[in-house]
Amino acid sequence: MKTINRYITLALLVVLGVSCSDDFLQEKKNYGLYDDTFYENPERVDWYINKLYYNYFAGYTSPQATLVGSFTTDQSRLTEEMGGILDNPIGRLINPNFTFSTSNDVPTGYYGTKLENKVKNEPYHRIRDCNNLLENIDSKGANLSQLYRNRAKGQMYYLRAIQYFDLMRTYGGVPIVTTVENASSTDVTIQHPRASVAEVVAQITKDLDLAATLLPGQWDAPNYGRFTRGAALAQKARVLLTFASPLFNKNWDSSNERWDAALQAGLAAETQLTADGFGLFGTTAKDWQNMFLINNTFCKEAITVQLLGSGQGNIIVNNGWEKGLRLVSQGGGGGLEAPKEMIDLFPMANGTKPTVANNYDSFLFFKDRDPRFYRTFAFTGSKWGFKENATHTIWSYRWNSAPNTGVSTYSDNNRESSPVFVRKMSDPVASNSSYEFSGTDIFEYRYAELLLNIAECYAAKGDIANTVAYIGKVRNRVGIPAANNYGLGTLADKYAAINAALYERRIELAYEGKRFWDVQRWMLYSDEAVSGTINNTCTKLDLPPINGTQRTGYNLRYKIANATTIDPLIAQRAGISVDPDAANFAAQITALANFYTTNLEVEPLDTPMDNVNGTAVQIKWRPNYYIMGLNNGILSQNTWLQQTIGWTGATGGPGTYNYQE
Repeated sequence: MKTINRYITLALLVVLGVSCSDDFLQEKKNYGLYDDTFYENPERVDWYINKLYYNYFAGYTSPQATLVGSFTTDQSRLTEEMGGILDNPIGRLINPNFTFSTSNDVPTGYYGTKLENKVKNEPYHRIRDCNNLLENIDSKGANLSQLYRNRAKGQMYYLRAIQYFDLMRTYGGVPIVTTVENASSTDVTIQHPRASVAEVVAQITKDLDLAATLLPGQWDAPNYGRFTRGAALAQKARVLLTFASPLFNKNWDSSNERWDAALQAGLAAETQLTADGFGLFGTTAKDWQNMFLINNTFCKEAITVQLLGSGQGNIIVNNGWEKGLRLVSQGGGGGLEAPKEMIDLFPMANGTKPTVANNYDSFLFFKDRDPRFYRTFAFTGSKWGFKENATHTIWSYRWNSAPNTGVSTYSDNNRESSPVFVRKMSDPVASNSSYEFSGTDIFEYRYAELLLNIAECYAAKGDIANTVAYIGKVRNRVGIPAANNYGLGTLADKYAAINAALYERRIELAYEGKRFWDVQRWMLYSDEAVSGTINNTCTKLDLPPINGTQRTGYNLRYKIANATTIDPLIAQRAGISVDPDAANFAAQITALANFYTTNLEVEPLDTPMDNVNGTAVQIKWRPNYYIMGLNNGILSQNTWLQQTIGWTGATGGPGTYNYQE
């Protein structure tokens, strides 16, 4: 996705550097006032396209952000990946003390606000922008080359499609608008009803198919980051996978029709992307880690990528991830603590589940884990360098500096709620003087995700051999041995195969903004009925419901009472540092295990990770939240729109729109 600072700069230079362009664009704020010469000028059209990329993706500064145009990370906090109950509308969706069910308290305003006489960067405004170019470029830009016009249209079809996709997975069916319309309170021809989800999916896939015929397999270097034909096909596979999933598919367990369509789309995308030079990057876990640091240049794994820039300035969009990940001892913002549920999730080194029977020790959690564990997390005693200290080792434990008073002191001033921290997608040579100006790109859609999409389709169809084969491709790349089906064992039936596919997504795609959407489309918060339909996916897949659980943190404490503010373990920890790239990695693990066993013990947090006003709470997601209702402002202005089942309308009556029909 072409939003790197160089392209944003280009967009602004086109406006400011072309004769009279700035005046022209200032005067032509209303699309209806654009004269025919606008589309005759490729520089102006380039500006238009680049500005649309910017409007869509300027807020995409964290890999955990979701929903084009708004890009909030709040939804990623609704799963096991991150602890803490946020006290905001989205965070309250899992707060048991809140219940939302009326149009007045819909907790998301993503759909947009009521129409006003001004341009806004909201979903239907962005759709209008796409429609405007699609309607006019061929007729008013006939002097432009056919290749140029095709590629411009291909990008618009793609942008329109992903906007409708995010509207669909937030609200279900929404009005479909594919032409430029003038707002009117009396013109009944533009009072579009909510389409069915099937109709929205048909429109999205139509747009993506068109995009695939118009876009190149790869762009030249100056245009790297724009959408490609392979990206359009991969996005189609993602959309159809969502449509086949239980949230939108009451017949997911009895009919293969939608799974077949999603599978064929995934295989077509795989074939096209492979032909165009895409694929899994590297053959080791170290390659897997380094892949995320390929900035502003082609990476074969990146199907769609958010290109970001380093440095400062109003026209530069930076990555906000690095600053938030780094601990106080590294000069960072405080770290992103991994809940115990994530620590205990990753497989063992041979791919098996982390159970006592498989020799997993939750206290010595770092022993014999999946190679991706050491690249996803840093932990007390592991190396996590930065520019100013390449061999920096993380320490996060506490001790009683004032016994019998409850006063503790923390090693290296790292007062954290877990001894394990997310390090994935961080740069080991980032400077602690400029974390906030990181230019690390974000891979929005990776080739590995496409392979796991395909694996899930095979699983849902009961094709266990191909499920294992596709998960195996992802596991093999990071060095998990092929024995015992890459550690998956014998999958008894399609439900076990789906479980395995979803489990692998939790590992491979951890902290990349995907988990919430997987939980949503499989309805994994509980087996409560959804939209009046029986839901039993948790039971079918043998997955514990998320409702009733909580994200937990804990401290590591020095076993011996020690009334001092000077770290009592400085000498004992000297020379200990776990580095997965080291030749003596196994010996380092053993040394750290001895340090833990000799000196540390587990202690509960003073305040639970998931709490409300200091009191521990368990997650409670209500079934009407899977698909949001429309807010009162939208319904009041657009009285012909139905409210979603599970939500009351503007007049207080129950919603009637069923997104599963």
